[in-house]
Amino acid sequence: MFCTHCGLKLEDADNFCAKCGAPARPDAPPRAQVGGRRLVRLMREKKVAGVCAGWARYFDMDVTLMRIIWLLAAIFTGLGFIAYIVAWIAMPKDYEVAAAPAY
Repeated sequence: MFCTHCGLKLEDADNFCAKCGAPARPDAPPRAQVGGRRLVRLMREKKVAGVCAGWARYFDMDVTLMRIIWLLAAIFTGLGFIAYIVAWIAMPKDYEVAAAPAY
C-alpha cells in the first residue's frame, strides 16, 4: 500500500503516513493535536521556506510582522539566521489547501 498524498510505501497496519501524516485508510482514527495548533511550514504562504508564515499562524499574528521580527533577530543578534535554518529543517511542511471563498 502506498500513501495517496506523497507516495511513501506503507505497511498494512499503518494508520497514517510517516512522511506526510496523511491518513492511510478511510477508517483511520482522527489525529490528536495539542492545543489545536501545529507548528508547520506553510507552503502556500511561503516567501523563502514558509518558516515565518508557520510561526505567524502558530502565534496568531500578522505574517509581515513575524518576518520583520525574524529579520531584526538575524541582523542584530546573528542568531536569527541559525534559528531560521534550524526551523527550516525541523518544521514539517504543510500543503493544506486554502478553502474556496463562499459567494
